[in-house]
Amino acid sequence: MQRTLQPELLDSLASTDPAALHNRRDLRITNCVMGNHRWFLRSLPPLLGPGERVLELGAGTGELARRLHRAGLNVDGLDLWPRPDGWPSSAAWHRTDLLEFSGGAPYAAVVGNLIFHQFDPAQLAALGANLRAHSRVILACEPARRRFSQALFGVFAPLLGANHVSRHDGLVSIAAGFRGDELPRLLGLETAGWNVHCATTALGAYRMVAIRHPS
Repeated sequence: MQRTLQPELLDSLASTDPAALHNRRDLRITNCVMGNHRWFLRSLPPLLGPGERVLELGAGTGELARRLHRAGLNVDGLDLWPRPDGWPSSAAWHRTDLLEFSGGAPYAAVVGNLIFHQFDPAQLAALGANLRAHSRVILACEPARRRFSQALFGVFAPLLGANHVSRHDGLVSIAAGFRGDELPRLLGLETAGWNVHCATTALGAYRMVAIRHPS
């Protein structure tokens, strides 16, 4: 299944649009069913040193970052959407395009949940160069690009009450997802300076853990 990128309907909606809000509800269900947030909560803390800060790319309405924050991690968020209600007062919110963000120096770790698949190879190469300049740890959870995942999503999304935005964007996201070592290669993490592990779950999550080797 060749990787293809198509526009997502959510990108054309205002953050307060009812269809966008329903999509966020659908994403919460998707993350819960696939165990994405639980994976970050389990995988990230052991990789951090005392006081190291974390940046979530594409933080959306902040559910993942807030869960990590409640677990005792120093997590800031970055998204084109406005700062969410209830965002921790001690955490920064960068409202900007992540491809144009130049403030990565303070962050030892970067996490992204269902965000990297939205970019083409040239954009991922540029993003990877930016991340490699500062980050020591990079965790990503993305769709695994599989026809079986699309078929499964097509059956269960309507049963879970997903709206037209979620049903469209879910299939588009899977088609833009990753297999094997594609994501680390596109980010330029295949060099000897990084230890990278990628795995795919039965429910269709593609997960990458990249750790920079000590100098």
